[in-house]
Amino acid sequence: MKAIYRTINATLGAGVFIAGLASSAWAGCGDLSNLQGPLEFASPILTTPKAAPRTEAARALAEGYTHPSIVGLWNIQLLSKGNTGHNPPIPDGAVIDFGFNEWHGDGTELLNSGGHAPATENFCMGVWGQTGFLAFELNHFALSYDSTTGALTNVVNIREQTTLSPSGDSYTGTFTLDVYDTKGNHLDHLGGTVAATRVTVDTTVTAVP
Repeated sequence: MKAIYRTINATLGAGVFIAGLASSAWAGCGDLSNLQGPLEFASPILTTPKAAPRTEAARALAEGYTHPSIVGLWNIQLLSKGNTGHNPPIPDGAVIDFGFNEWHGDGTELLNSGGHAPATENFCMGVWGQTGFLAFELNHFALSYDSTTGALTNVVNIREQTTLSPSGDSYTGTFTLDVYDTKGNHLDHLGGTVAATRVTVDTTVTAVP
């Protein structure tokens, strides 16, 4: 099988690893080929004022619910963990992907990936279910395309296990990312952690990674 990785052209250090790790054969949501150096520390692109009056917990109480809902819009980051043996190695804490994640009340989900160009596909979707009190699972799929020819190249499957905070304003958890070719052959596997903060009507833009 042809190697799908190209040489990393960046120096690893303390911070976020944002460098091309794959050829154009793996592009789109969950793909690292369009993420370029230099290394930088992860920083949220949005913040919500601490005194913001409109929280999910407050809305849930006002509507008679006993606990907050994961339904809503989130600012999300997928961070590498346990991939130092990957080819090439990826340090813990490296940003695998980031963007805006929408969890819908009908059990579906949509991600606008900030790490990938529209030509390779930066929107992908999934389905979610509740597995326990404030615990959720997500099964997410992405279609990846060659930016030059427009041909479908890969299918990416991201699975998450997340826990919503009691306040309903954030969630954390773990993820796995698996890449397949168009014939269903497994090409790659990554794992890591996921962290998200809720986007509200009071949220403002502060910085872009």
